[in-house]
Amino acid sequence: MSQSSLPLSYCTNLHPGLTVAQVERGLIDFTVPAGKQFGSPLAAGLWLAQPVIRELVAEPDRVRRFADRIGELGLCSYTLNAFPFGDFHSERVKENVYLPDWTQASRLEYSWDCSRVLAELIRTTMPNGTDGSLSTVPLGFKALANAADFESNCISNLIEFARRLARLESETGQVIRLAIEPEPCCVLETTAETVAFFGRLRDRAANENMLDSVNKYIGVCYDVCHQSVEFEDVAESIATLERESIRINKVHITCALQLTRPGENAAAREALAHFVEPRYLHQTFAKSATGVVRSVLDLTADLARTPPADFKNADCWRVHFHVPVNADRVGPLETTREDLKFALAAVHKLAYLPHLEVETYTWNVLPGADKPDLVTGLATELSATRTLLTQISNGGKSKS
Repeated sequence: MSQSSLPLSYCTNLHPGLTVAQVERGLIDFTVPAGKQFGSPLAAGLWLAQPVIRELVAEPDRVRRFADRIGELGLCSYTLNAFPFGDFHSERVKENVYLPDWTQASRLEYSWDCSRVLAELIRTTMPNGTDGSLSTVPLGFKALANAADFESNCISNLIEFARRLARLESETGQVIRLAIEPEPCCVLETTAETVAFFGRLRDRAANENMLDSVNKYIGVCYDVCHQSVEFEDVAESIATLERESIRINKVHITCALQLTRPGENAAAREALAHFVEPRYLHQTFAKSATGVVRSVLDLTADLARTPPADFKNADCWRVHFHVPVNADRVGPLETTREDLKFALAAVHKLAYLPHLEVETYTWNVLPGADKPDLVTGLATELSATRTLLTQISNGGKSKS
């Protein structure tokens, strides 16, 4: 069909913000000037951590005043990143970003508050009839999801959330959809796991007379770099979700790091060692020439410099480190930008319009002293994305 006609969104989770004032400061200092350089309408894909949401819902008119402020800044908002619950900029985030998981009432209530805030943001800053989306954790982190009733409790909370979203639409006319975001080493990481889970979710929903609501309000956030890191065929992955009627409510426009023939490229492995940092997980996957895929939970300098045989002899490595989406290379390292092109072309063929959001949250931890200033970097990513989307709309050709 076509990609969304909504303004392109940029996720603000790269800016620290545990108060409403801090969130607004990030918009003023970075999002607004990046939008001016971009030269096209820009949506703020807001990350509103739980303390910010709590502050917003504490007063009857606080959300309205915040929404008015977004409009005054010349921005709009139709999607929230409700994945990081707490401080996404603490010294060590790592696996804590998946907490609370979807077994916890706190995840349900936070998501519900986010949906009510988003409904007001859309009412204030978007045209009538605009749907909203909330991206969220892929149920939880695999290593922490050990309870026998883990999935059952997740399903219970997701069905309850769908019930609330149906009530929200009935009361306000506003459609908000949840977008579960598969990610490496999480409970939902592959397309196959996602499809299987949605089958079990729908079975339970049907038994509770909630199937229509679950199908309408619960879908996925397709983060392109996540499936690339898994060495999935992203076009086929998206086609599979379409065949299974699993709605892609949101697409994260992202690229990962790639290293081809690591055993023959010590210089690239040395460059990769400098991407090791203490804040975020950088799940690392290696694919052999025969198609066997190995993985480690987090990139380390030792892995990069002195990899074990199965990694050293691999055909290719991919690392979950979000890098600027305009870059085909970062020094001697490649990126998965070709996969991004394939994915967006596949999204273009869908019979509906997912939300599109650039989500490079790692600018503050990228190594090297030759990075552009943040505003210029953001504007360059946005402009490159606009060009790519235009080329796809024109059948792969640039406008003359």
